[in-house]
Amino acid sequence: MTNVVTGFADKQAEPDRHPLRRHFLPSQDDLLSSLSRLAIATIAAGLLFISPAAGQQQAVDLELFLAIDVSGSVDEEEARLQRAGYVSAFLDEEVQQVITGGMLGRIAVTYTEWAGSQFVRQIVDWTLIEKPEDAAAFAAQLSASSPGWGTWTSISNIIDTAIPSFENNGFSGSRMVIDVSGDGPNNDGRMIVSSRDIAVNKGMTINGLPIINGRPGPYGSAQMANLDDYYEDCVIGGIGAFIVVANGFEDFGRAIRRKLVLEIAGLEPEEPSRRRVNSYIRGQSDCLIGERILEQRRRDREFDN
Repeated sequence: MTNVVTGFADKQAEPDRHPLRRHFLPSQDDLLSSLSRLAIATIAAGLLFISPAAGQQQAVDLELFLAIDVSGSVDEEEARLQRAGYVSAFLDEEVQQVITGGMLGRIAVTYTEWAGSQFVRQIVDWTLIEKPEDAAAFAAQLSASSPGWGTWTSISNIIDTAIPSFENNGFSGSRMVIDVSGDGPNNDGRMIVSSRDIAVNKGMTINGLPIINGRPGPYGSAQMANLDDYYEDCVIGGIGAFIVVANGFEDFGRAIRRKLVLEIAGLEPEEPSRRRVNSYIRGQSDCLIGERILEQRRRDREFDN
């Protein structure tokens, strides 16, 4: 039999003709064998029980930052549907199986709501999920509070918030993903492409879940046309980046389940997104359209007054 430490075949033990000698006076080979086993056991125990508090990070298949839009264009019922969609997703058997079916069989997840550059609300801190009970506990934490609400829409600020959170979260994943869901373009904070490019250059992937509802928001403003194109051209980036579109908030539960399965498994939709990174305007989308729309609305109000 081959020794897993030395790589050499173990010496076959000969029949012991003196059992009393083995009991009272171990041979040199016995002592060396016992010491080797003790050393291996000690090293293994040390690897298993190293505490993150000692500066170590627990290895996971994925570090996932969930960023959920609760800006002014999202009313109370829509915010509730979003939260319920995530609760349902983490209770879903397929999602749980994908989590435990990875190479390490565990992921780290955090859930944060966002709106303008002055509104970021962490609902659940970085949490280890490695069994269905962990996923259910994560869902229970989401259910324990009501969604928040804030003004304006700063996708750039939530990306800027997500980036440093990966550094000291106690986990080390082979992939770092920022998952942004929302129903409008960036209109507050710095340019979205600047934040996106910083995240991509740090090895992170940004995925998107644009919510296409085609109806006016709480203040009567129409939703931006072709929001899915905007997300593809201006928001997502990095290796394997993609979007999954939710056709209205009622479709959010289905969309987030599908997106989580793909995200956790490291897969992409059959029709991959158009990924372009590190450029000001990509594809056909104006990445400053949100800021332009907001500025035009302000001018219209001034004119009306």
